[in-house]
Order: sequence, then structure tokens, then C-alpha cells
Amino acid sequence: MATRKNTTDDPLAPLTLAVGQEDLLLDRAVREVVAAARAADPDTDVRDLTSDQLQPGTLVELTSPSLFSERKVLVVRNAQDLSADTVKEVKAYVAAPIEDIALVLLHAGGAKGKGLLDAARKAGAREVACPKMAKAADRLAFVRGEFRTLGRSATPEACQTLVDAIGSDLRELASAAAQLCADVEGTIDEAVVGRYYTGRAEASSFTVADRAVEGRAAEALEALRWSLATGVAPVLITSALAQAVRAIGKLASAPRGARPADLARDLGMPPWKIDRVRQQMRGWSADGVADALLAVAQADAGVKGGGDDPEYALEKAVVAVARAARPRRPAH
Repeated sequence: MATRKNTTDDPLAPLTLAVGQEDLLLDRAVREVVAAARAADPDTDVRDLTSDQLQPGTLVELTSPSLFSERKVLVVRNAQDLSADTVKEVKAYVAAPIEDIALVLLHAGGAKGKGLLDAARKAGAREVACPKMAKAADRLAFVRGEFRTLGRSATPEACQTLVDAIGSDLRELASAAAQLCADVEGTIDEAVVGRYYTGRAEASSFTVADRAVEGRAAEALEALRWSLATGVAPVLITSALAQAVRAIGKLASAPRGARPADLARDLGMPPWKIDRVRQQMRGWSADGVADALLAVAQADAGVKGGGDDPEYALEKAVVAVARAARPRRPAH
């Protein structure tokens, strides 16, 4: 979820700075300020402006004293794209903000428009971080936070299954979590998520990888075709295959008898995943891991432009991984 960057946590602060490129979190930052303002004054005037709508002179006009002394919320989106003249006006305003006006600046971060970003921070802005969640671990933490916010308990496996099923769209993840909380009583577990999102979960890149490392070639190929048919990017599938094989290699080389919690810390995996990988690694050998990683690397090159048929490259990799997972019969 969006995280605070300073100790000021009053949505009615004169200046809120929402920094990042995750649209859902930016919208939530705006909604929080608007909700707080309207709770204080139902007649709050809200103006939501894009950077091109905030021309020189517009901010002065919007912040001029009113006969009715009404509370205002002024939202400026894509503040990094404001013109130089408008930036000067905004900098002057944030240095001496007006009471009963909450200015919300949405800024992508980065080098563009950094002067305005620095000025807002120097003025003591309440800051909300809204970064893109590119890593699966970040999306997993987001889902856990959604369930906590909704006052519900969900198992780690349920959260992971939901991320695997839905993918990287935070709006869809948030909607799915809310739907589960509305429909399901008690703790939300992996089975419940599976019932709700079976089609999508089976089509995920992680399901392809799970079936492959378990040696279930036919099921892995079926999941692969479903994934591709539903728009899963081939690079995500090779990435999932590589992660699954590497996890088996890591656990196979770990000290025997170590506790799952210690292994999770040392190997950088959640404890529940340690148990899953232990089940998947039966039949694997060091040679099998090496062969599988080579096959996945070749497929990765194929889907990134090194081959003519990405789908065929993926099918070859899935079969190779599934074959590597099977116990090798001794030669006679």
C-alpha cells in the first residue's frame, strides 16, 4: 500500500505530496484527502486538474479569498509536467499556503520537475509514496495489506495464490481481495482463492512452472497454452520457470535438517514456499537442475528475439524441465 514518508499524517495538511507512478495508490492518496476534507465540511470544493489545466495565474485565482470562506481541495496531477512559470507560482504558494485549502501534488518522481519536488519537501509537505510495484514480493505485501485493512485474515498461501492468479494489476488485486472478504466468512485460504480464480490461477506463469518442476509435462503444457491464450507474456513464463528451478537447486544444496524458518531466512524464501519446494524437489538431481536451467536459458533467448517461434521455445523448455524432474533410471 501507499506508505508515509514523514511523520505528518493529517490528510488535511496544507500540502500533500503523492510521489510515484502507481495509479491506484495515487488515486487513493487523493481520495483520502478529499474524504477528510468533506468529513470536516460537506460543502468542500474539490478541483482536480491536470498539469496542462494549471496555467500561469490559475493557482492564484483558485486560492484567492472567497466571500464564503469555503474549504477547498486542489489536486494537481502530473506535477512534474508543469510549465516553468506555473512551477514558480506553485513554489511561492507552498512556501506560504492558505488555511482551509489542501493542495495535493501528484508527482511521478525522478529528475523531471525535481525542483518542485524539493520545494514541496522543504515546505514540510505530507508525503505519500506511490511506487510502481514491479516485484512480485511488493505485490504480495500489497495483498497482505489489503486484507489487513479490510480486517480479515488470509493465509500466506492464499495471498500468494491471489498474486499468481491476478498478476501485476493492483486495481484487480484490490478488487479481488475486497470480493473475497465480502463473500467468504472466516480465514481466507488457498482453497477459497482457487475456487474463485481457478481459470486465472491455472493460466498463470507460476502454475506452468509448478507443474513442470513436478514432472507433470502434460499438465504443464496445458497450463502453458492457456497462459499464452489469455495474454501472459512469454518472458514471465521463462522467469517463473527459472525461479522454480533455482529454488529447487538452492534447497537441494541447503544443510539437511535445518528448520524451515532458518532456510527461509538463508535462501530468501517465505517459509510456506520451503515446504512447497521440498515436495517438488523429489526426483531432482544436480545434473537435472543444470539441464533444466540450460533449457530455460535457451527458451528465454528464444522468446526475446533469438528464435522464430516463442511458443515452441517455451514448449521445449517445459518438456525439458519436466523430464529433468523425473528420477533417472540407472543404466543396465
